[in-house]
This record gives sequence, structure tokens and C-alpha cells, in this order.
Amino acid sequence: MTAHVVVGVDGSPPSQAAVEWAADDAVRRGCALRIVHVCEPWTYDIPLQTPPGFRDSMAEYCQSVLDGAVDLARAHAPQVRVDTALERGRVVDVLRREAEGAEQVVVGGRGLGGFTGLLLGSVSLALAGHVATPVVIVKKTRRSVADKVVVGFDGSAYAAAALDHAFEEAVRRKARLQAIHAWQAPILGPYAAAYTSLFDDISATERRQAAETLASWQRRYPGVEVEETVVYGHPVAVICEASDSADLVVVGSRGLGGLGAAVLGSVSHGVVHHAHCPVAVINARGET
Repeated sequence: MTAHVVVGVDGSPPSQAAVEWAADDAVRRGCALRIVHVCEPWTYDIPLQTPPGFRDSMAEYCQSVLDGAVDLARAHAPQVRVDTALERGRVVDVLRREAEGAEQVVVGGRGLGGFTGLLLGSVSLALAGHVATPVVIVKKTRRSVADKVVVGFDGSAYAAAALDHAFEEAVRRKARLQAIHAWQAPILGPYAAAYTSLFDDISATERRQAAETLASWQRRYPGVEVEETVVYGHPVAVICEASDSADLVVVGSRGLGGLGAAVLGSVSHGVVHHAHCPVAVINARGET
């Protein structure tokens, strides 16, 4: 199959926002858009007696969801090449399979299967960090363009992969890049105020290490305008605040603070929940 961006659809508003975002992304990349809708097995395999024509109606509904997404993509980006897949199975299994060979996978932040109180749907959580392909989570449509990409980094291999992706996105979008390194001080007890010089030393060290980390990317991408933000604070809060004026946030699936068993780290998890714009979750090379 030729180069393509995959978007999973279910007819929900976040899914529709994901289709528009993915169509724009496919145009930027000069590749095709593959729209995937999955009819889950329970739709057909309900053990109870079903009304006559029920299965035909569900098949028609699934096809209508896919057709509606195609119409939306073509209306939003008429030049995009569209391919479709109507699959039967578990949504997560199908999308993980579809991720193989895709440029990236785009999903809505919450679908029709989620409770309204959940900020992030089960499909999004089951994909982010579980596939080698970048996963972009879109919660709502944003019409304004800020021409800014935000990336969080902490010196881990996952952060290096996120920086690669963020710089490439900045080039593709002709956007500036805000690279954020947020650090937190060690717990010093009730007399922390007496350690002002220690805080100053830590701050200077963090700024120096952040600059050294970014230097190689800036040499590789000299045309990208980079704003270095090194700040004392919680990474989730700092990145989410910056996301309010950004088109995309890029994070690694895990960082230095993550447990080895955690597929999606606490910072990445917090950012995808609370960011004000789409979030791309990037896995380190060779990690799934």
C-alpha cells in the first residue's frame, strides 16, 4: 500500500474532528487517507433473538458511518486521496493492525462507546504507546491556526523520538516550535527556603542540559524557529498551558519518570487528557 494516514471513525463528534485533522495531515504529507470503521462482533453475534432485518440494518449503519466520514474528508480537503476499510472485529485489534505501515494513526479523544464522564476513550488509551506508529488524539475541531508546535522533552529515548517528530512537524507546517523542559525540585523538607542557592544551581544545570539536548536538532533543522522553555513546574501543567496556543503537542509515550511496566507514562497520560489541542504520542524506536 502507498504511504497513508489512518483515521479510525465511529460517527461521534471527536471522530469527525479526527477525520478533518487526518485529511489535513494527509495533504501536508502528500499521501493518501485511509478511513477505517470497525463493526464490532457483538453487533452481529448477540445471543438473544433479534428482530428481522436487524443485522442488515446494522450493516447499513456501519456503511453509513464510513460513507459519512468519506464525504466529510472530501468536503474538508477535496484534493486528498481517500481509501476505506469496513472491518469486523475488535476496534483496537483492527487499528493496531492498520497502524503497521501507516504514517500515523489518528483517533478521536472519545467515541460513542465511552461514558460522558471519561475524558479519554478506551481506544485512544489502548493505541497510544502500544504501536510503533505515532498516534494522534483529537478531541475537538479547532478552526484557528497558531502555526506553533509544542514538544515536551526530558532527556529520555522517548523524548528524543518526540523531538524528531516535533521538528519534522514544524518543518511540514512551516511553524515555530516551543520545546518545553519542566523540572521539579527534590523534596527538601520544611526548610526548603534555606536552599535558594541549591535551587539556582539546579535551575542552571537544567537550562544547560536542555540547551545541549536541543543543539543537535537545531543544527539538523536550521530553518525551524525554536523557543526553549526551561521552567520549574509540573510538566503536565506547563505543557497543557502552552497547548492553548498551539496546533499540536508532541510527547513521548514514556519518560524518565515512568515505570518500565507503564506503557503510557503519567506525563503523557496527563497531557492527552488535558491538552487544548491534538496530541501526538510517539514511541521510542523499537518499543511497542
